[in-house]
Parts: sequence; C-alpha cells; structure tokens
Amino acid sequence: MDAQPADVADLDAFSHQLAERLAGFTRTLRNNAFVLGLGEAADAARIMTTDLASRPAQLRAALKALFCARRSDWLKFDEIFDAYWLERGLKHSKIAAPANATTPSKARQLLLGETEKSGPSALGEQVPKDGDGNTPQPEGSARMDGASRVALLTETDFRKIADPDAIVEAHAQAERLARIMRSKLSRRERARNKGRRLEPRRTIRRNIAHGGVPIDLVWRAKKRKPLRLVVLLDASGSMSLYTSVFVRFMHGVLDHFHEAEAFLFHTRLVQVSTAMREKDAGRALERLSLLAQGVGGGTRIGESLATFNRWHAPSVIHSRTCVMIISDGYDTGDSDGLGPEMRQLAKRCKRIVWLNPMLGWDGYEPAARGMQAAMPYIDLFAPAHNLKSLAALEPYLAKL
Repeated sequence: MDAQPADVADLDAFSHQLAERLAGFTRTLRNNAFVLGLGEAADAARIMTTDLASRPAQLRAALKALFCARRSDWLKFDEIFDAYWLERGLKHSKIAAPANATTPSKARQLLLGETEKSGPSALGEQVPKDGDGNTPQPEGSARMDGASRVALLTETDFRKIADPDAIVEAHAQAERLARIMRSKLSRRERARNKGRRLEPRRTIRRNIAHGGVPIDLVWRAKKRKPLRLVVLLDASGSMSLYTSVFVRFMHGVLDHFHEAEAFLFHTRLVQVSTAMREKDAGRALERLSLLAQGVGGGTRIGESLATFNRWHAPSVIHSRTCVMIISDGYDTGDSDGLGPEMRQLAKRCKRIVWLNPMLGWDGYEPAARGMQAAMPYIDLFAPAHNLKSLAALEPYLAKL
C-alpha cells in the first residue's frame, strides 16, 4: 500500500520528462528547417503514449512519417533523431526547460513574439564550440563569438529562432535596421543634383562680393516629393512565425517618420500608424495588440485591399508612394477579387513591393491563387525571411 503512491509519482515524473523531451525534439526539428505545427505536435504526443516510446526503431519510423513533409526533411531526419534520442552521430543538443510565462491574449502573443516555446537558440547551436564549454577561451574570442552570433542572426530564418534572448535580439536588430534605412532614404531625398537652368537673380545676389563675376552659380532644381512608404502586414495564422519581427521593423520605419503609414490585415484591415509612432516600442506593441483583434486567424487579402483602396488610398498615397505588402499570399477569401484590387492599387502608387517570407525557402514556388493573381502588378517580389533580406531592400527604395 505504501509503495503505490511512490509508483504513481514516478510514473507522473516519467510522463512529464517524456513530454519535455518530445517538446525539445520538435524545437530541434524546427531549428533544422522542418515546418511543424500544433497538429503534428499533438499527434506526436499521442504516439508517445503508446508502446512505440520504448521501441526506438518503430518510434523513428512513426515520427518520420509524421514530421517529414519534404524530401530534404526525409534525408536528414534519421541523423537528427539518432543525435537527439540515442546521443550518437551528430553532436547532441542540450534542451532547456520550457518557459512558464503566459500571455493575456493570442493577439499579444503573436505580435510581441511571446511564444510558449523556449530552448536553445538556433544560432547558439550553429556557433562552433570547442570542448565542453568550460575551457577558458583565448583573449579576444568573446568579441569574435559575439560577431559570429550577430552574423548568424542576420542570415537565420526568423521561424528558426526559438531562444527568447535570440528573439529579443532579432527584434532589436530589425528595428535598428529600419531606422538606418529610414535615415538614408531621408538624406538621399533631400540631396539634389544640379539643375539645367540657371537662377539669375540668386546668382547675381550671391556674387556681389566678387564684383558681379558669376563664380558661384545657383541652379534651379525641381522640387521632389519625399518617398512615402505604406506598409500592409499580413497578421494571419500562416504568418505568425514572422509577424513579431515585422512589427518591430514597422515601428522602426514609422517612429518620427511622417511619410509612412502602416496597416495590419487578416480577415479585416486595421490602420495602426498612430500606435506604431509611439517612441517606446513596448507601448506601441501594447496599443497594437488592442487594435489587432483577429490576429492569427484566416486571411482575406482581396477584401482587405478593397477596404484600403476605398477608404485609405486617396489620403495616404501620392505619386511617389511605395506600397509594401508583407504576406505569404495565402488568401482564405475570394481570390478572384484580388487581381482587380491590385490593378487599382498599381494605378495609384509608384511601386508595389511584395515581400514573401516563404520565397526564402528551398523549392518554394508562388503557386497560391492569391499570389498568382497579384504577380502581374508587383514591381519587386522579394524574400523577407531574415534580416539580410530586409537590408537588401534599401538600395531599391533609394532609387524611387
């Protein structure tokens, strides 16, 4: 009788440990470019409750069939499985305990990037390590290690960043990148080349000190309107792994930059420019989470663009406006209406830039109906899956 409670406690402890191990395994797969959702994780948990959990060969086959959706996944699954569960082959990854922090709403969770997953950073596992980590490092290695981590973070897909500290660092770098881009674009727009026509009165006035000899010439320069950037961010469920970083990027663009507007769309369109102009990023995201009801659901791109064209475009678009749409192109609404709305938008603005995070994935083709309907009206179709791809936009925008 006295042994039964101990057995039950041991069983509960074992179940909890097994659940943590499975959660760590799914994180490891995501860090290695596997696309896994809550459905796959739930099915894997059911598999672990069967006798397959005690038979590694059968467990490998079951999880492989569940988790591998592409040929590349199939080729590398066995090696990752052996490294994680059997501790052989690849270097075994240490999995941290899951975080216990909770968030008040799904919208806040997605927009702020506060997910329930935590564990090793994809960057931390990629940085080469010698020994067991306790060996003293030579002088200057800490600086090189930090530089390596920054370089890796710049080129790492946002969906593969699982460690909370790495997520915060990615958010900060995205906002810093946006500020640099904004500053460069503003300076370039203020700089003017010499005109072709002379300004006689100002030239005479400027050269009075030279006895009227026209040494310093004053040219007429055509006044150019500054570039206006209008950002439309897809905040649907299929974009949830990227939304938080793009929100911080938008905040960096709009903060004290009046020639920019921001909108979120999912099943409806919401203008968030005022919230994004808050100096404090935390307050901006708090206000944004209150506005963005419905974040993480479906996407109605055509209907959202129709709302934008009818109610917002006349006041926020002029002849030097670049409209930047950040979306994977999956439209759960009527895709037939997307083409006409894109055509109307293209007539109003100077350029349409469409950033698709999935374009940075190996083997991706824009086959979705929404993407196909929009393609004829897009001036630049570019990836936006990491910080490097965002930085590549600055030279293009500078030419507008």
